[in-house]
Amino acid sequence: MTERPDGSANRPPTDGLPKTQPLRPSQVRQNVNAKRMLMRLVQGDSPPTAPMNIVDRLAGSPYANPTIQVVGVDASARKTIDFALHLAEVMFRYGAGALEVETSMIAVTAALGLKNVEVDITNQSVAINYAPKDQTPITLLRVVRSWTNNYAGLAQVHQLVTDIVAGGVGRDEAVRRLNEIIRSAKPFPRWMVTIAFGIFAAVFVGVLGGGLGASAVAFCSNILISLLSRQLVRWRTADFFNTMACAFLVTFIALMLRWAGVEIAPSIVVAGGILLLLPTGRLVSSVQDAINGFPVTAAGRFLSTLLTFGAIVAGIGVAVVVGTLMGSAVLDVTQTFPDAYPLWIQAILIAVAVVAIGVTEQTQMRLLIPTAAVGLLGFFTLWAVGEAGLGDRLSPAVAAVVIGLLGRVVALKLGAPQLVVAVPAALILLPGLTIFRSMYALTVEGGNILIGAGGMLNAGAIVLGVAAGIVLGDNLARPLTKGLSSNERRRVRRR
Repeated sequence: MTERPDGSANRPPTDGLPKTQPLRPSQVRQNVNAKRMLMRLVQGDSPPTAPMNIVDRLAGSPYANPTIQVVGVDASARKTIDFALHLAEVMFRYGAGALEVETSMIAVTAALGLKNVEVDITNQSVAINYAPKDQTPITLLRVVRSWTNNYAGLAQVHQLVTDIVAGGVGRDEAVRRLNEIIRSAKPFPRWMVTIAFGIFAAVFVGVLGGGLGASAVAFCSNILISLLSRQLVRWRTADFFNTMACAFLVTFIALMLRWAGVEIAPSIVVAGGILLLLPTGRLVSSVQDAINGFPVTAAGRFLSTLLTFGAIVAGIGVAVVVGTLMGSAVLDVTQTFPDAYPLWIQAILIAVAVVAIGVTEQTQMRLLIPTAAVGLLGFFTLWAVGEAGLGDRLSPAVAAVVIGLLGRVVALKLGAPQLVVAVPAALILLPGLTIFRSMYALTVEGGNILIGAGGMLNAGAIVLGVAAGIVLGDNLARPLTKGLSSNERRRVRRR
């Protein structure tokens, strides 16, 4: 052991290894950065159990990053919550999905300055819990008990929420505008809706391959079922029996005309007649709710949809049995029909059919032509993928994806929710003819029960495929529509 000049001992390393050189400052920084990157890769940006801010639910919706109004809102929080619940009730009544209702409520309460808000939607009920720190919480609930066809009102509510989020509308003005939307008349009178029912059935029968005679029968029978449905509503008849009676009437008329010697194809007439009875909007909303994480709401709407399908099937079955007892000839439901018109005439008929659907759903006038254009593109997609050999089940689903994607782009561009454009445009994809054939095989041809059950399962798969395709198209279009809401807000600020 040697001794240093200062008297300290200079001991050699006991392990026989050379001494470690001290790290330079640049090396220390590199090591720290490497550790941070490693921890970020392993742990993520936030702890996995961190609660999600409710405003984060607005990501991907037209109401992302709302403008917050903070002037004296908390002092009247009860009024703001009442308005949000009233807004949600109106949206549900007009046919909106649970996700759209939830995002609208979150956007409105956030824009009007309420923090610490939780929203819960369960089937027909909407609840808001407002729990500010060190204050008494407020919990309010609203139940939706009625529905109506009013896509124009739904589009106006969407525009109202957009204006609130943009910061251009206060609560008092929002309450006034919502009341005006509720009190305002629907765009089309009842007689026009009744005529639209008949026009849709007539032109769609032509698309399926029926001639002028079949289209005329479909027109008249749908006028009658529209009048019958309106009268049953006045008598407060349950929706199940209302739908069953309408399906019975359109099927019985077609069978009796065939029994009387009129040269028509009853299956085509019935297919055109029951298509507007199918709960398309409700089914799309239920699939959307299931995908977006609202299982209870989706289950309730699925049950309601199944009951409506059951009512249609029951009405067709009773009409077929009664018609057979009265001497109607047994039909050949396996018969196929060639196209009665060339493709370009079919395209015109499809456009007219979509416009007629828009009238029956009380869509705004300015949305009719864009909706018809989306329906036409969906029809051409259906024809193209069918020619490519994708099959009868996959082709409608692919066309529904196109309709869902274009429907979101067009709807947001015109200040409306996607459902308002996509549902009328996609109604032409539903298998009304398959439903009638399957029901006929189940009720009349006892030896073809398996064929009928298989046909019903096939029709159900097509319907679910169309609904899921619309939702998928809506999700695929979200990256393409991020700028549409911001453009809408800029227009609001310039007013």
